[in-house]
Amino acid sequence: MTQTSFIPGPDTQAEMRAALGCFATGVVVVTTQTERGPLAITVNSFTSVSLTPPLVLWCPAIQSQRHDPFVKAQHFSIHVMAETHMEAALHFARHGEVFDTHLWSRNDEGNPVLDDALTRLDCLHHAAHPGGDHTILVGEVLRVSQRSDLGSGLVFHQGKYGRFSD
Repeated sequence: MTQTSFIPGPDTQAEMRAALGCFATGVVVVTTQTERGPLAITVNSFTSVSLTPPLVLWCPAIQSQRHDPFVKAQHFSIHVMAETHMEAALHFARHGEVFDTHLWSRNDEGNPVLDDALTRLDCLHHAAHPGGDHTILVGEVLRVSQRSDLGSGLVFHQGKYGRFSD
């Protein structure tokens, strides 16, 4: 077995990304309503924070053109994508303002929501914290919607989408 080490920095960003990519994550699409219309972004930086109160977080990159609208949004919805939703995850990673290829509606807050997510968390903006080249957005979960007919969640690992197998 060969083990290598490095010190994270500007010259080792690719190695750092590869090291972090060894940790498999779920895939979510976050949506909000902006002055220009519905907006979405695909992220894997999502986690639960607290059950009481019900808090979750996700982290948009500051350099993303979609960063500011999400940081300013009062409400956003987090959609846990099913293993069959790889196409939708890829679509919203590239095209945040194009919703005409996926079924969607609006929730009670007027937010755009994807109709076929494995789980949807409708959130109220709770806090925003600086986090290096990202912003840590914390949302208070107002409502949860779930579907049991879509299988397992979509997984992201080492730069690839996939699924968990038994």
